[in-house]
Amino acid sequence: MKLELGKIFIHDVQFAERTYVENGTLYICRQEVIDLVLEDDRLVSAEVELARPGESVRIAPVKDVIEPRVKVDGGGLFPGIISKVKQVGEGRTHALVGAAVVTSGRIVGFQEGIIDMSGEAAQYTPFSKTNNVCVIFHAKDGIDPHEHETAGRLAGLKVAAYIGEAARDITPEEVVVYETKPYPDQIAQYPDLPRVGYIHMLQSQGLLHDTYYYGVDAKKFLPTFMYPTEIMDGAIVSGNCVAPCDKVTTFHHLNNPVIEDLYKRHGRDLNFIGVILTNENVFLADKERCSDMVGKLVGFLGLDGVIITEEGYGNPDTDLMMNCKKATLAGAKVVLVTDEFPGRDGKSQSLADAVPEADTVVSCGQGNVIIHFPPMDKVIGTLEFVETMIGGYEGSLKPDGSIDAELQIIIASTIANGYNHLAARTY
Repeated sequence: MKLELGKIFIHDVQFAERTYVENGTLYICRQEVIDLVLEDDRLVSAEVELARPGESVRIAPVKDVIEPRVKVDGGGLFPGIISKVKQVGEGRTHALVGAAVVTSGRIVGFQEGIIDMSGEAAQYTPFSKTNNVCVIFHAKDGIDPHEHETAGRLAGLKVAAYIGEAARDITPEEVVVYETKPYPDQIAQYPDLPRVGYIHMLQSQGLLHDTYYYGVDAKKFLPTFMYPTEIMDGAIVSGNCVAPCDKVTTFHHLNNPVIEDLYKRHGRDLNFIGVILTNENVFLADKERCSDMVGKLVGFLGLDGVIITEEGYGNPDTDLMMNCKKATLAGAKVVLVTDEFPGRDGKSQSLADAVPEADTVVSCGQGNVIIHFPPMDKVIGTLEFVETMIGGYEGSLKPDGSIDAELQIIIASTIANGYNHLAARTY
């Protein structure tokens, strides 16, 4: 598969009478966005606000973040959800790089987070550097939690697709080409380079922990092989309420740094074969079944090395370790990418599970550190739920609007695919 990704760089966002892009500024028609969101009769009202880098703005509770894109050629955007089910990962896609749609609304679980656009906490999230179109939605009273979340997630994807249309006829400032050939051709192209794959674990443990693959909840599929360009082109979208720090938003699926880095090294010192997609399970039998299939795919593809990333922590650490063990037994050298939760004093076990085969680990930081969030001039959304979010606690929210909370309350602060600013080093 060959994907051309055209990048249009956005440096500012403003409201206007229509939605368009001009000279690096994204102009948004607020009313058209609201009307689009309220096409869903599960939602009764919506607001649209803008948040730019450096502003004294706090966004909470954040549910998803999506980069606006448009499929110019080769399928539709977010297949199985926004467009019809058709394979993506090839053709041409345009992206408004530097812009993001951020969704917020009443919290129905406790696993949503915060984005600060300035101050100490801003350095821990990539979304303090994006020009954010914030969509705050309000659902009908008494609506089922899953329906509430589905409506909100769908609203964000629809808005991102609507804004992305502004990029359709623009000449990109940069076009990057990514290609993965069918397996026999891929092997023949670089026969002397080590074959490397990526095991991509999706959060799928129920209780609103949903991720969608071509519109199918990840709980419903077994491990499968994907072309990397499919993921980069919208085949996977987020629909989950997990710990904010390592929530893989839809933005992160579109901009997965593991895939980006493997493509950069493809043909130089490794042969990037593709992605083994798997889920994270609640019951031991399901963990055994899926990790067995992951190991089988590693062996079948003859991979010399794999990188494994997870979403979430605690229970998924067992899936991570089982995948690590079975990939190793299948003959691959394994590198794990994860974050750590050793307690506020740093003295507890960092991961909930471990195996001897997990001897090469890249840490994306630890989420239990307490940090201070200074008061902001403007809050988009509400701070009503701060003390019940993961990372928050009774007394976190101060009368002046400042917050003391664990780092894990910040969206993507320790995300376990490396799209953050934290790491650890062994001396």
